[in-house]
Parts: sequence; structure tokens; C-alpha cells
Amino acid sequence: MTNRPPSEPESSQKTALGFDEFIAILVALTTIGAILFWSLSRRDSSWNLNGLLSASSTASPSVQPNELLPSLTPNAVPKNVLPYSPPDAVVEPKAPSFPTNSTTPSHAVLPSTQVIPTQPPQPQTPVPSSAVLESSIKASAALPLVTPAKQKSIIPPPIAFNDVPNNFWGRRFIDVLSSRGILKGFPDYSFRPNQPVNRAEFAAIVQKAFDQEPSKTAIAFQDVPTKFWATPAIDQAISTGFLKGYPKKTFRPQQNISRVQVLVALVSGLNLKAPTSPNQILSVYKDAKDIPPYAISKIAAATTNGLVVNYPNPQILAPNQVASRAEVAAMIHQALVKRGKLEAITSPNIVRRHSPL
Repeated sequence: MTNRPPSEPESSQKTALGFDEFIAILVALTTIGAILFWSLSRRDSSWNLNGLLSASSTASPSVQPNELLPSLTPNAVPKNVLPYSPPDAVVEPKAPSFPTNSTTPSHAVLPSTQVIPTQPPQPQTPVPSSAVLESSIKASAALPLVTPAKQKSIIPPPIAFNDVPNNFWGRRFIDVLSSRGILKGFPDYSFRPNQPVNRAEFAAIVQKAFDQEPSKTAIAFQDVPTKFWATPAIDQAISTGFLKGYPKKTFRPQQNISRVQVLVALVSGLNLKAPTSPNQILSVYKDAKDIPPYAISKIAAATTNGLVVNYPNPQILAPNQVASRAEVAAMIHQALVKRGKLEAITSPNIVRRHSPL
């Protein structure tokens, strides 16, 4: 027999693991365990089973959708996970409340942010009861109605005429009329209180003092040109009944007006009634006999209505004397007092005589 080398023993089907293989398997298991432990221990992971189990165990109908979501921190956002945005809903602003359930984890509550509602909150207005409404109505009815006061007219100061001293008898009458623009002075700041007044000037004063409605038709006087400065005033004085013309359609605008004519014009324009006993009333004047017959009833009416102003003696009428600017101012003032346009003033020159019963 030939000597052969000893044959290698046949490998058995059951062979024990080698050392290297054991180390490899141990490293693999350790790696897998570490990965699983790291995944389960992450608080911000989407696989947080503790958060899900605790949220599902404490969930109730009153829990907001935000509380079921895991809390996300800005620094650690998982991949392939979109950041959470609250649904479009009307959020009623209210005082912040903290969860009282101790089983709810703190990480299930989203961080506190300012929530802007999509619609402004509608405040609830308390509906007053019927008793409150009734009492408020009674209280409002008991309060007096306040009406806005009428704006008072601002009257400018009177013109300081250089020829009307403070102790002049007609100073107060002139001041009242000049402050209202009824009487004016001359360019040299004078009033010329003793200067006579002609018929045209008197018509102009009447036009500024009274706002009577025309009751007659104006007359085209032959001695009053169309472009005469006092033509509109003369037409108004004729149409309102203050003045009359002379025969042959003449007015005589440059003629000085007398005291009796001034009083007759004012009584006629104001349509004052004549007293029943004019002669008895006129007995107050020492020169009553000088009154023209056509003017007796008119002067009696002027006396009873306080239109007559005599200076220096109240008992001297001087009816046919030319009226001065101061006398015209005093009589126009008294006529406006009778109309209720001005307040009465006290003067010893105003004749006071009441009509007998």
C-alpha cells in the first residue's frame, strides 16, 4: 500500500460560531438597540408613543386640536414634516387659562403666541330690562328741553361826534341811532345837531329806520329827478305812508321839514289811532293854539304814544319850528321804541300824557 497523507476530516454540518462572527453580531445588535433607544427617547420625534398615549387617554370633547399635536421647537424640525398652522377659525379672545389636569403633559401645550382673530370680537351688549327702560324714559322726560339760545346781535359803539358833548340833551338819542347806522355824521366827524333837516334828508332817515311794507303806489314827482340821490328813499316814504306830496305832483325835497310835519309823518307811518278827546290831551302844551287844524288829531296821538320830545321846555311844542337833526333823532328814537325795536330811555324832555278814559 502506498502511504497517503491523512485526509482532512469532513466538516460537520453543525459548526460553532467563530469569535469574529460573534463580535460582528454583537456590534450589529448593539447598533440596532442604540438606534431604537435614540428614536424612542427623542421628545420632538413624531414617534413619541408616550405623548400619543397620554394625549389619547386624556382627550375629551373640550380639548382643542392644538393639544393633540406634539410640541415643536424651532431648532429641531423633523424632516418631511410641515410646520403646523392653526385652521382658519374665529378665536374668541379670552383670559389665558392653564390646564388643571395633572395627567396632561406640559409638552402638549403649544407655546404662547398672539392670536389675531379673523373678525373683530362682537361685544355683548346687555339688554336692559323693561323696568330699566321705563325708568330711563321717565328720567329723560323729566329733564327740561334745552333750546339753543339765539345769537345776540353785536351792536357797534356809537360814533364819537366832535360837536355833541356828553351833557347835550339829545346825546343818548343820537348815540343809539348812530350805533345802528340810522344816523350818520359828516366827513369832519361832526353831527351838526342844530342843523335843519329837509324833506329829502328826512325821507332817507325814515328809510333806514323802518321796514314798513309798501301800502301805496310811489308817485313820480316833477321836482324829484330820477337820478336824484334821495329818489329811492322818497318813493319808499310815499309808498309806506310816512310822507305825502304837494299839489301838482311836487315833493319839494329841499324844503326844511317842521316839527309838526315830523310828528304827523311818524303817526301816519305807524298807523297810530287818534284819541277821542284830542284837545284835552293837547292842553299840556302852552302853545297848543299854534298847531295847524289838520294836525290836531295826529299830534294828540303822538303825545299819548310818547313820540313828542321838547327841548328845553317840555310844555312848549313849537309845532311850526324847523326840526333840527337832534330833534329828528329824538322823535325817530321814540317811534322805534313804540314799534318795539328799541328800549326806552329816560329823559325829562319826553312828554308823558295818557289818553283820558
